[in-house]
Amino acid sequence: MPMIINDATWEFIRSHLHADVRKLALQGTKNAAVDLPMALQQIAGRQTAQKKLPSWAAIEGVVFPPHLNMEQCSSELTARYKAEVVRGLCDHGVYLDLTGGFGVDFYWMSQPFQQRVYVEQNEALCAVAEHNFNILGHACRVVSGTAAEVLKQTTRADAVFLDPARRDEHGARTYGIGDCTPNVLELLPSLMEKSHCVLLKLSPMLDWRKTVSDLHHVSEVHIVSVDNECKELLVVMSSDAELQRVVCVNLSADKDASLFAFHYPTVEAPDASLPIRSANLSPFHYLYVPNASIMKAGCFSELATRYAVCQLSSNSHLFVSADEVAVFPGRRFRIQAVTSMNKHELREQLAGIRQANISVRNFPLTAEALRKKLKLKDGGDTYIFATTDHNQQHKLFICCKIG
Repeated sequence: MPMIINDATWEFIRSHLHADVRKLALQGTKNAAVDLPMALQQIAGRQTAQKKLPSWAAIEGVVFPPHLNMEQCSSELTARYKAEVVRGLCDHGVYLDLTGGFGVDFYWMSQPFQQRVYVEQNEALCAVAEHNFNILGHACRVVSGTAAEVLKQTTRADAVFLDPARRDEHGARTYGIGDCTPNVLELLPSLMEKSHCVLLKLSPMLDWRKTVSDLHHVSEVHIVSVDNECKELLVVMSSDAELQRVVCVNLSADKDASLFAFHYPTVEAPDASLPIRSANLSPFHYLYVPNASIMKAGCFSELATRYAVCQLSSNSHLFVSADEVAVFPGRRFRIQAVTSMNKHELREQLAGIRQANISVRNFPLTAEALRKKLKLKDGGDTYIFATTDHNQQHKLFICCKIG
């Protein structure tokens, strides 16, 4: 395959790897052999990749796509996680990615398979992907075509992966499964016929219960967060499956992954009436905030049972315990004081506190309005959680963070 970028452009890229791309665009270059738009794209892409795809950013010769594709592609952390998921699901014969994109998920997820097929309808992305796979030494077949076309020609695959584009023909964001490209709902019968295992990467905005209902055949749902921000919904399907497991995972580059899994039949719907254990606050010394993936899953009763913690109320999603639960999947705090909104009590408990990190859960004031009322600056080592307890009383939990 011919080089995508000429030598002069590569030299310009190497010389300006850490430069401000906007300033470079204004300055331009006197060397007519330099493809400046391509150079700027590569510099910006590599700067993004240093955090999002550090392994690829460290390899000279890897080519990066336009900003939109870099924005949409998986991070290395989430791609590696999906690779671990698919590794244990099926035989490692044929792996088929019908929406290859930049190729990040394909590169990591297809590693253990004997035959790897990358499919992408955007010819420019195909060229970038093929170049990069050669640089990375990742043997595979690159096919330019639509998911529907290639699927129709496919006889059988051990695993099929799709990451439908979440934008319509005008570039506007979409979230519904049937509104994305390709429309997985239309392809579903053929997908189930031709593969033992189908994996879908979907928007974290989707309700996972409705997604399971819409798709059928779902065996696992993985709600994936990075640094406590929900990034994607990974759905695993097979033709004879019923949902068995929901996995909430929080990934981080500098910490071990936090994972909470539960069997689907035991989890409650978010709006169900639950027997919440009453929390008489005096014996409780620790407060917990579940990870974003757990908040998305809504598995609060299961969480309370697993870790022997109490919910403050059914709508706060804050938990407390007498003894510290060091393995709780979320942030942990030591409770230093609990106060009502009584002025005298507030004055007494907040004495000496000039700044705090304020969060509100099921509380009549916004965090900013409460900060103004309490006359506190933002930040510092004090954390205040404002909520309504099981007796419908407004309470402030004044805490310090653990770990």
